[in-house]
Amino acid sequence: MNLFKTLARVSSITLLSRILGFARDALIARQFGAGVATDAFFVAFKLPNLLRRLFSEGAFAQALVPMLNEHRHGKSHAETRAFIARLAATLGLALTVFTALAMLAAPALVWLMAPGFGRDGATFTLTVALVRVTLPYIVLISLSSLAGSILNAWSRFGIPAFTPAILNLTFIAFALGLAHRFTPPVMALAWATFVGGCLQLAYPLMALKRLDLLPRPRLDLSDRAAWRMVGRMLPAIFSVSVAQISLLLNSTFASFLPSGSVSWMYYADRLMEFPTGVLGAALGTILLPSLARHALEGDHAAYSGLLDWGIRLTLLLALPATLGLGMLAGPLTNTLFRYGHFTVFDAAMTRQALVAYALGLTGLILIKVLVPGFLARQNLRAPVRIALWTLLATLALNLLLIAPLRHAGLALSIGLASLFNAGLLLYELWRTRIYRPRAGWPAYLARLAAALAAMALILWQTQARLPAGWDSQGGSRVLGLALLIGLGASGYFLALWTLGLRPRHLQHP
Repeated sequence: MNLFKTLARVSSITLLSRILGFARDALIARQFGAGVATDAFFVAFKLPNLLRRLFSEGAFAQALVPMLNEHRHGKSHAETRAFIARLAATLGLALTVFTALAMLAAPALVWLMAPGFGRDGATFTLTVALVRVTLPYIVLISLSSLAGSILNAWSRFGIPAFTPAILNLTFIAFALGLAHRFTPPVMALAWATFVGGCLQLAYPLMALKRLDLLPRPRLDLSDRAAWRMVGRMLPAIFSVSVAQISLLLNSTFASFLPSGSVSWMYYADRLMEFPTGVLGAALGTILLPSLARHALEGDHAAYSGLLDWGIRLTLLLALPATLGLGMLAGPLTNTLFRYGHFTVFDAAMTRQALVAYALGLTGLILIKVLVPGFLARQNLRAPVRIALWTLLATLALNLLLIAPLRHAGLALSIGLASLFNAGLLLYELWRTRIYRPRAGWPAYLARLAAALAAMALILWQTQARLPAGWDSQGGSRVLGLALLIGLGASGYFLALWTLGLRPRHLQHP
């Protein structure tokens, strides 16, 4: 399997989903703005959205694929089908019980996620109602992701990559055609979550049926293997998704900040999802089956070489994305969100959060490449320990930065903690001799640094020559942003070409 071509294909599909996601968020910003109603929905959507991001960005697959891969190669097809049937039933039961209890405890959940909302009874009540509609999405997306993980283990990457786009399409349909039928209108977004989850579950099931991997769920509470896999999923998912968990905790702090803070952070985070999904999730997803295979075969040189390829490719693409998000934060927020009820002030506040988030983008993407280095060997202890330290660091940074920087301080805490997380993971892989860097790193980093300097100069000079206020004037903002992105990306890759980097240097070993 050509991993570079597979990465390009999966990234392209993920790119489509992210573009639909931007259309969705621009539509929500235009129709609902950033205020009490959207703050209530985004808090209500926090827990389901956390699960969506954990699963759609590969964390669920990273937890399951090594175990499924081991089972697939060690058992017959009939035994594998039977195991999937028991796993689906066990997981479905556990999630259904959890979701039912969470719906009953919705007021307590809202208080935990946004205690500041308790100061306004109407906002609190609305958030509780939205939570109860969105919570069943947890069961739906979990089972959908189980199906997607099975497809990934069988190297069918395209369908799981496209599945997240279904939710975006559902949001767009409900926001455009049905919002006026709900009271309040923001309730349409909650029901879009539920309906989108149903569709996301149905889509990959059809592909499993074609592979003869869609047995009827069979509950066997005495099946230790299924319970062991469910139990091992939790630490594995936690280790790869500490940044998403930090986002959930940050809503607690943001609920005490001025109205709109939760929404500003949400829109900035949505912009961050673009590169983390298109590159990080896609790269982690395609690396994992190959890493798991090398681990089973005991080929340590190939294992380390594949990790090295993933790290080099991550830096090649994540560093210019970090620079671009930081330098174009204002034009991006104005172009994508500043319409209708989304004001100039909302755009400025979102830009602050985006700049803070962008500082940790490379770390966020590296995590999705480095954690599989542990999970493919079914080593859970080290990444979980590092994730716990990272979570503590995030909380400490929240307390330190929220007073001077407010919502931007919360975003900055996640960015800095992500770099801390990636650094610890890389050190642990090196310390335990799982990863050994290949030759040529100093020259490679020097090329990247020179190309980034060229890109920064191009973006700075081009923005200086554009008319004042260009990013707030109708269609000119779209053309101007496209020009900046095109020139910046072209300058970066042209500089790399001039410095001697060729496509053959990017092929995996």
